[in-house]
Amino acid sequence: QVQLVESGGGLVQPGGSLRLSCAISGSIFVFNSMAWYRQAPGQPRELVARIFKVGGPYYADSAKGRFTMSRDNAKNTVYLQMNSLKPEDTAVYYCNGDSGSTVWGQGTQVTVSS
Repeated sequence: QVQLVESGGGLVQPGGSLRLSCAISGSIFVFNSMAWYRQAPGQPRELVARIFKVGGPYYADSAKGRFTMSRDNAKNTVYLQMNSLKPEDTAVYYCNGDSGSTVWGQGTQVTVSS
């Protein structure tokens, strides 16, 4: 079974940047779409950005203008570049793949705090 492994989370000050990576254990092409979600404590999981085999990426309003999702097909990896981070971006960030069935990574913690 294909697995997703996130990395790149950490502690960053407001206004700072992080780049999250999601490494796919198999081929990225098994997925019709890849996405980043996040879940803050006590909150439901929410979509941050999604990219399709052809088309996208598409962003949640909270991510527009600050976050950039990209994919490297040769490396079977998707990325989330996050700039101008705010304390409200603090959450566990999850990579998601949709191949008809849904695959989730284990999540990576992002904490934005001074």
